[in-house]
Amino acid sequence: MNKSDYILYSGAVRGAEAIFGANAERLGIKEVNYTFEGHQIVRQRGLHMLNREELNRGDVSLEYVAKLMSRRYTDSPTFRHILQTIWHQIINGQEIFVIGEILDDLTVKGGTGWGAEFAKLCNKPLYVFDQNKAGWFKWNRMHWDHLLAGDEPQISHPHFTGTGTRFLTEEGTQAIKLLFDRSFTETA
Repeated sequence: MNKSDYILYSGAVRGAEAIFGANAERLGIKEVNYTFEGHQIVRQRGLHMLNREELNRGDVSLEYVAKLMSRRYTDSPTFRHILQTIWHQIINGQEIFVIGEILDDLTVKGGTGWGAEFAKLCNKPLYVFDQNKAGWFKWNRMHWDHLLAGDEPQISHPHFTGTGTRFLTEEGTQAIKLLFDRSFTETA
């Protein structure tokens, strides 16, 4: 498959999504960045402003998400729209890459966690780079498998999602760059 066949689905906000986008642009990979009116974004490339109908397609019960994640969430319109944009990212990607932190209950910390849980529900290949453990993990439908050096993930599906924390570390930034290099460069 050619690089021109690949599309990154993301969200254009600061942190992991911005770095996923910058690496896609660096290597000539198309981007679709879902956002909504009034959302603070840092990337313009491939921007898709979701209209009301599209946002509603990604609507999910906050009560359901809170129960699934064992957390409490605010019922603000902005937070609801963020969850709706994450829904679009996950539903369109066939392989999901997340930068964040895996918690003891096997969920991923923060709003990013909803994307990871939704990927699990959709039975999509799911990889998380845990910034605290400085390593990649793959969901195997029961628990997280730590991927050792040499077994780190590669992007293998033409439609893939890159998302994650706004609080990216240098290790997280490097993990994204190396993921793209392993997947798309001849010398990787």
